[in-house]
Amino acid sequence: MTVLVVNSGSSSLKYAVVNPDTGEFLADGIIEQIGSAQVPDHDAALRAAFDELAAEGLRLDTLGLVAVGHRVVHGGKTFYRPTLIDGELIAKVKELSPLAPLHNPPALLGIDVARRLLPDLPHVAVFDTAFFHNLPESAATYAIDREVAERWGIRRYGFHGTSHEYVSQQAAAFLGRPYDSLNQIVLHLGNGASASAIAGGRPVDTSMGLTPMEGLVMGTRSGDIDPGIIMYLRRSAGMGVEEIDTMLNRRSGVRGLGGENDFRKLHARIESGDQDAQLAYDVYIHRLRKYVGAYLAVLGHTDVISFTAGVGENDAAVRRDALAGLSGLGIEIDEALNAEGGHETRTISTPDSPVTVLVVPTNEELAIARASAALAAR
Repeated sequence: MTVLVVNSGSSSLKYAVVNPDTGEFLADGIIEQIGSAQVPDHDAALRAAFDELAAEGLRLDTLGLVAVGHRVVHGGKTFYRPTLIDGELIAKVKELSPLAPLHNPPALLGIDVARRLLPDLPHVAVFDTAFFHNLPESAATYAIDREVAERWGIRRYGFHGTSHEYVSQQAAAFLGRPYDSLNQIVLHLGNGASASAIAGGRPVDTSMGLTPMEGLVMGTRSGDIDPGIIMYLRRSAGMGVEEIDTMLNRRSGVRGLGGENDFRKLHARIESGDQDAQLAYDVYIHRLRKYVGAYLAVLGHTDVISFTAGVGENDAAVRRDALAGLSGLGIEIDEALNAEGGHETRTISTPDSPVTVLVVPTNEELAIARASAALAAR
């Protein structure tokens, strides 16, 4: 029994064939440069993925596929659990596109192509916002005009929920503790970055908000800014709404400050004496530390802090600097353990640290596969 997981972006399509019971990946890959002469559209991209599978001896009709799972970023208030895809769901996800303009439209393209090419399989949407659906109202509510917020669905939705849920569950399993007995902070640090506070298995706060732009400094997104900046740029600089939106999403964050959003290259620039790169890194770390401190306060007592995703799993310097000097708050990193690499869940705090610090590889594809298989089996 396997599930085909599809994560469709605007210029790339990631895929994986996963056994949800064992966690085994039979294959995975990415088709890039959608819109080019080689891969003109998402239809060609998915067909190219099928060709890659066939080249590995994996024919779709022999894989035992039971479902196709699709990552969809924004589910709004409507979708907060894995959902079978039909015409009504597609229409509602399309309506939510203004809340995630970089993510929902390409996801819909991938869904449309996959449903046409694999019409006999159930297709399941798994939403990035689902885990944070029941945030406490005090955390989910923005302090703006209530009627405006209700009319336009303005609230904190949170994103990377599939990863935050998976990682927090893996952390509990690794420690041999009941999930609902732990207070956790999860730091999902990739090109997109988010933090969450989870009390007894329930999320109580998260850094991303109405859209995936709020919160931590990211690869190309600004994270938190004074909203007055937007009005100032509109009035004084004459910038249009679309121009400002593009700047904040694509030309800000670490790239906007330091010219590079690949942290390996950013570190190389810092080592060469690039002051812009150093400032970008310092701003990134400063914001990250602020959120850790805030969530320590929100939780009151914290058992575990977990780093995950590309930067969180692989950048020892980020982990070190994010938590440096916090022994007074019960956080003590073991420098030797932190410097060690690895692809398994591991502890990087000292044995005496009151707060356990972990590196936990995320696996959103496995989580999507398991959710899709479970729904298809009903």
